[in-house]
Amino acid sequence: MNQVQELFNLHDRVAIVTGGAGLLGQRHSEALAEAGASIVVADLLADQAQKAAQELQQRFGIPAIGIGTDVTQAASVEAMVKNVKDEFGRIDILINNAAMTVKSGTERVRGYFAPFENYPENLWRTALETGLTGAFLCSQHVGRVMVHQDRGVIVNISSTYGLVGPDQRIYADSKNPYDPELSLNTPAAYAVVKSGIIGLTRYLATYWAGKNIRVNTLTPGGVFDGHDETFVRNYSSRTVVGRMAQPDEYKGALLFLASDASSYMTGANLVVDGGWTAW
Repeated sequence: MNQVQELFNLHDRVAIVTGGAGLLGQRHSEALAEAGASIVVADLLADQAQKAAQELQQRFGIPAIGIGTDVTQAASVEAMVKNVKDEFGRIDILINNAAMTVKSGTERVRGYFAPFENYPENLWRTALETGLTGAFLCSQHVGRVMVHQDRGVIVNISSTYGLVGPDQRIYADSKNPYDPELSLNTPAAYAVVKSGIIGLTRYLATYWAGKNIRVNTLTPGGVFDGHDETFVRNYSSRTVVGRMAQPDEYKGALLFLASDASSYMTGANLVVDGGWTAW
């Protein structure tokens, strides 16, 4: 193995991916597994977490476990970390990917896409608890392990809307894939959570200065997930490359941040948005 390949090699690492059974969470797990890491899929849906872990084992031949975890609850996060320590003896990488999601046919959908003036307080709180408090709790409990090891890497997942205000114009005339009766938009809670993630990254990077723990942010752009043609066209027109991302296109950036290839990088934000924020 040459020197460059060795920089990306994770064969001796144990990685936790929160929200690991979701669209991008699965891709993050795949990227780390392909590099040889042992994977912990931590997700609120225990069955899906375990299924995702089994698929990783079968596809990449690496150790993987799925653990049902509610990142908003300290006791659940603490139990997950203990489980990982008991299973693998260490934790080298944490990907804070968990966020509040909506699914077709759920009551949450209507509230999630409500206009700001009528946005439900309970969903605002749920979004912040999942995306920010969850990242805080996971970083806190995993961080204790990393401090003891004198080694660790944390990657927090943000969004272009953590850097710039959402362009609500791109949703004009687009069908909502979750409920065709609702207009499509990006809620304030999402933008606030993703902005806060960047601040948490900078705080933790400087707080753990000298502890050999690196903390960085990955900021992806929009990923195609069955959107209608109008939305895809509107979104694509705002990017320099002229299209939405495919789910696999963040694997390289994620692996870079999680591996020794980024060993001189901490407190930073790697933006991979097709040029959205370059205009």
